[in-house]
Amino acid sequence: MGLRWLWRHRVSALLLVLALLLLFTLLATHSLQNNRTHDPRPAADRRNQRRAAEKHTPPLAPNTHHPPKHTPTARAGQRRARPPVVFLKTHRTGSSTVQNILFRLGERQSATFAFPSRTYQFNYPDRFRAAFVDELPEGSSQFDLLCSHMRLDLREVKKVMPQNAVFITLLRDPIKNFESVFGYYTSTVPAFFFAHRTAASKGKSALSVFLDSPEIFWDPKEPGNGLAKNPMSFDLGLNNQKWNGSWPEDLAQLEEAFHLVMIAEHFDESLVLLGALLGLEHEDLAYLQLNARARNSVAELHENLRGKVRTWNVLDTLLYDFFVQVFWEKAAQYGMQRLKAEVERLRAFTEDIRRKCVSRAEVPPGGLEDLLRPLQMETATIVGYEVRGNLSLQDQGFCIRMMLPELQYHSHLYFKQYGRDMRAAPAN
Repeated sequence: MGLRWLWRHRVSALLLVLALLLLFTLLATHSLQNNRTHDPRPAADRRNQRRAAEKHTPPLAPNTHHPPKHTPTARAGQRRARPPVVFLKTHRTGSSTVQNILFRLGERQSATFAFPSRTYQFNYPDRFRAAFVDELPEGSSQFDLLCSHMRLDLREVKKVMPQNAVFITLLRDPIKNFESVFGYYTSTVPAFFFAHRTAASKGKSALSVFLDSPEIFWDPKEPGNGLAKNPMSFDLGLNNQKWNGSWPEDLAQLEEAFHLVMIAEHFDESLVLLGALLGLEHEDLAYLQLNARARNSVAELHENLRGKVRTWNVLDTLLYDFFVQVFWEKAAQYGMQRLKAEVERLRAFTEDIRRKCVSRAEVPPGGLEDLLRPLQMETATIVGYEVRGNLSLQDQGFCIRMMLPELQYHSHLYFKQYGRDMRAAPAN
């Protein structure tokens, strides 16, 4: 009875917020409808980008799956058996950092990964289907980890993963998220690319040109435009175009399905709750921020532009606000003082690991060797890390894995699991 009352209370509050946000949206939409003509759009070039990145990664040094020798390790026999994990990797939320944690954990435990049958994503932006997953490797009885990019379809994911799988994902403040999505995917999302091309003749930033009149550039029928409006809602399989009557029910299903929705603005707190959920130690949760843009690739948004982002992505705002409330409820159940103490311990442990491993941070791509160079985008510079010298072979392997970009680590684990390179995406 209490849970049913709590859900009704949440939905009522959600609908009240929605009504206010939709009022602002209608006012903004009225001003956008003076010019609704569409420019011709070139096709996105995602597959070419994937093929360019899909090169065999050199094998990493063997027997290097443990933390550096100076760090404390869990006492033998103290770790409980861990359940299978589904991590919905959302775009530009910090999800590459969480994926790296799971990659390291899975490799250390010889877990079986549910990998895409082709390239690095589950046929994104199509909704996930069980048929997109590569075959179960010989000698494995089930998949233990699924953490590659997809657009969620819960029923299809549950066909692949065991019934006791733990579902987790990560959300970010919608203003920061959309600025990052736009900056990272300007050249590959058609709506963004048209705005970028138009901005060149106006002397304005592409983001401000887009937000001045987003519906001029955005065609919802174009498959490549999924991330151009409410990108987090899109990744979660929701209707990202407009509110409809199924949204409260869809949110209820997501809340029931996901054991933890992490919040990027409270990343360390999220990791502590993840550790409690999966029985992880600080050594498992230590991290480096991956796939980050150089500072000069990040746009500072004034309040007017922030308001336009919020209006255009009203559903992501609802989604985020809803799960922030759920997050703090879980934090309260864990214990706020306990959470604060564990966050401090995690940060201290992580800082020790960073000092041990990192020679230079925020290194531009030209200063990185191939193994540690992240995939570069045409309109954003992605920085990486330089590993310290004079490390033992074991420590070097541990440190490299912490800073290994997604594509290189994905290729390494796939080859290790199947004994062959990934298949390329089919030609258009």
